[in-house]
Amino acid sequence: MVTTEVSQLSGECNTWRNSLRSHREELQSSKIKLEEVAGRQTQKEILQEIEHLHNQFHIQLINIHDVKQAIKTHDRRIVHEKADSNGHIPENLLAHHENLFDQYESLQTTLGDLREEFRQFMQRVS
Repeated sequence: MVTTEVSQLSGECNTWRNSLRSHREELQSSKIKLEEVAGRQTQKEILQEIEHLHNQFHIQLINIHDVKQAIKTHDRRIVHEKADSNGHIPENLLAHHENLFDQYESLQTTLGDLREEFRQFMQRVS
């Protein structure tokens, strides 16, 4: 049962990291589209929105990187703890896993909101 728990936790970490990689690629693609739109705009309000979105893309790319790194470190710790403690996972590591999941879910929500904001912006300027 403990082995299943370890593989389940590690599998969740891999799923989260893969999802964040996809989000990173989507943000980078959206950033390119935003730059293309920016070159055709002259209205001050639209340029301000472009700057806002560009800043948000940058901030969220940093957030994705930070959460991905935290997940990667946590996954390594899971494997290390399993080896050091005969397959037992300490409670604090399980609590940290839940905390990372909360961070991941929060970031997912933020990225979804940003995706929608960008979609609406693109509809207005296209």
